[in-house]
Amino acid sequence: MSRSTRPELPPLPPIYLPRDIAKALHCSEWWVKEQARRGRIPFSKPGGSYRFTAEHFAEIMRIFESRPTESSNAAAPAASAPRPRAATAPAPVTRLKARTPRRALRSQSQSNAA
Repeated sequence: MSRSTRPELPPLPPIYLPRDIAKALHCSEWWVKEQARRGRIPFSKPGGSYRFTAEHFAEIMRIFESRPTESSNAAAPAASAPRPRAATAPAPVTRLKARTPRRALRSQSQSNAA
């Protein structure tokens, strides 16, 4: 088959590296890799390296999207009093004792040996 008779292939989709996704999300490359490793975001891993498509990026944006809840649309009553804090018992006080520095222990053992 010659090149002139070969059918035209559709263009390949762009593939993005973790650093490209991190730059777009304004986060670290480590974070992107960690989320992929834990299975929290979609990815491809050809040849053992994380790769992302535009569809993956769009899905990542949907996963971390935050929308207002229905209850937040209702206005809170203006005369409501602040909620009182739950009473908690004070924690017992524990005295900490510093350990003797190693250099002091060494000097004591050397003076006892002499």
